[in-house]
Amino acid sequence: MKVAAEATRLRSEGADVVDFGAGEPDFPTPENIKQAAVRALERNFTKYTPAGGTAELKRAACERHAKDFGTDYQPAECMITVGGKHAIFNYMQALVNPGDEVIIPVPYWVTFKDVVNYAGGQCVFVETAEARGFALTAAMVERALTPRTRMVIVNSPSNPSGGLVERREFEEILRLTSTRGIYLLTDECYCKFLYDSEPFSIASLPGAKQRVLVVGSLSKTYAMTGWRIGFALAPKSIIGAMTKLQSHTTSNPTSISQAAGVEALRGPQDSVDRMLAEYRRRRDFVVARLRAIPGVTCAEPRGAFYAYPNISVAIGKDGIDDTLEFAERLLAEQCVAVVPGEAFGTAEHIRISYATSMTELERGLDRLHQFVVKHS
Repeated sequence: MKVAAEATRLRSEGADVVDFGAGEPDFPTPENIKQAAVRALERNFTKYTPAGGTAELKRAACERHAKDFGTDYQPAECMITVGGKHAIFNYMQALVNPGDEVIIPVPYWVTFKDVVNYAGGQCVFVETAEARGFALTAAMVERALTPRTRMVIVNSPSNPSGGLVERREFEEILRLTSTRGIYLLTDECYCKFLYDSEPFSIASLPGAKQRVLVVGSLSKTYAMTGWRIGFALAPKSIIGAMTKLQSHTTSNPTSISQAAGVEALRGPQDSVDRMLAEYRRRRDFVVARLRAIPGVTCAEPRGAFYAYPNISVAIGKDGIDDTLEFAERLLAEQCVAVVPGEAFGTAEHIRISYATSMTELERGLDRLHQFVVKHS
């Protein structure tokens, strides 16, 4: 947020900032989805809805998940939330008590740590290896389990690294957690953006529903970040508890956005394939350019739309003591905005979002190359 604020200030002063920080698609929301919102307005669908979302959108979410992954959730096992982040927050508030341990792989999405802490839980961080693409394994999880473990969080593909949990490892993680009565939260925000494997949900395994907590989001899949619609799929009792909580926090998600969400889930899905093809092209370009910078390494992202290069070659040089200072100096000297690795639990990386045009990627990576060469 500090870097983003500085980037905004520089832009207001006329600076030519290249922004690699945004964690959202640069594509517009598909037209059919926007028109569904227009129709909702025209029919005055602007009142309160049930706290857990409209019955139609809950059915659509269950149907979409079943069609994509072979699950069999019912509307009573679904709730609609104000974005995927809200679903995660609701889960933590409903299930994590003070002193409970929650296992979080590193690097992690920034919100995971804070929502666990807010609930009074204890974060147990599991380090993954850059050399292995930041892939989480069951063995890593097993070493971190204790009698106080309440939940394991898996975000695959990962924000910020693009790392992927292999299906056999995911299945073994489920075996480890389910036999111990531990919840397995699967954050499927980027589940449609995979480059070398088919989309998969751990919730599709027989018997998984009792211990698996699904977080779904329309934000990235349908370029709907500002519409703020996510969903949770979980046992009926948990959905009931979270719906009570939501009724006293946000009330219901926005009625108009929910109408648009129905169209997103039930309408044509070709926009997803088009975005994925473009992300793959950008991914290949960005990784090649990063690896061409002397001293910089970059694990190849297997999903999502982020690269997570190791820029340790410039740490400790010219007064750059950490990745936050790297990001601040890069912005000040080259007008390129990135997110420092400290936000995600690592000390040698930056996150680059390639959800921007090829022109901007080329300009920004030219500047990043110059900066690293100068300060290494």
